[in-house]
Amino acid sequence: MKINVDRDACCGAGQCVLLAPDVFDQDEEGIVVLLDERPAPEQDFAVQEAVSMCPTGVIWVDQNA
Repeated sequence: MKINVDRDACCGAGQCVLLAPDVFDQDEEGIVVLLDERPAPEQDFAVQEAVSMCPTGVIWVDQNA
């Protein structure tokens, strides 16, 4: 699994950070920062929750990468 983010479209809601703090963070402007593009399998559920809760849909997962 590889995680991708579109920082240019991020609105800074921070749901991803709340749901998967080992994978996502925010910069000083509140924009998503990807900490780990290939997190451990135990992070799968949290990452999927972050993807589904992102209000702008800027996080997506490539299962084949």
